[in-house]
Amino acid sequence: MYPMLRFAKEMLKFGRKPRIGMLDAHVSTHRCWPWDLDPWVELNNGRTLTLYDLGRVPLVVRTGIIATLRRQGWGITVAGNSVRYRRRIRAFHRFTMVSRTLGWDGRFLYMEQSMWRRGECCNHMLLRGAFTGPGGIVSPAEVMQAAGADPDSPPLPDWVKAWIAADAQRPWPPVLPELAPEDRGGDLPG
Repeated sequence: MYPMLRFAKEMLKFGRKPRIGMLDAHVSTHRCWPWDLDPWVELNNGRTLTLYDLGRVPLVVRTGIIATLRRQGWGITVAGNSVRYRRRIRAFHRFTMVSRTLGWDGRFLYMEQSMWRRGECCNHMLLRGAFTGPGGIVSPAEVMQAAGADPDSPPLPDWVKAWIAADAQRPWPPVLPELAPEDRGGDLPG
């Protein structure tokens, strides 16, 4: 279940905070609750992605992007991500999340988010987001200009460019393995 109460708390807490620049970091503090856990009694990897929403949405509110999207009738969606997990977050642990935009290209906005506990990074995510409108993807430069920001992106870090290049080589749609007829299901092609 989506953490609606926690989301509402974050929006109330940060919705009226001072505006920040497009590339500034948004910092928030959270707690790992029992319903966030997996069978190994640590923060579930899927829940980690959900909790990252609690940092990302207030970030785009504070930068003014949300107001611009609403005004223009545009939206924003996650178009891909990669997460590196290094340290466990367990029940009732308090942790700090840092969220920021790194830059953009002709189609996507790139953000990084990380969770920290006691001075150590527990996990780190690179996320690609797409702005959407009635005609499909809206270029980030157009969104930035509509928000009153510089439409030109700062240079993306080399590690982000490498991720973009690697992801471009990935086949889409994925190639399915040979499946037995009873394993095919009704939704698979062929």
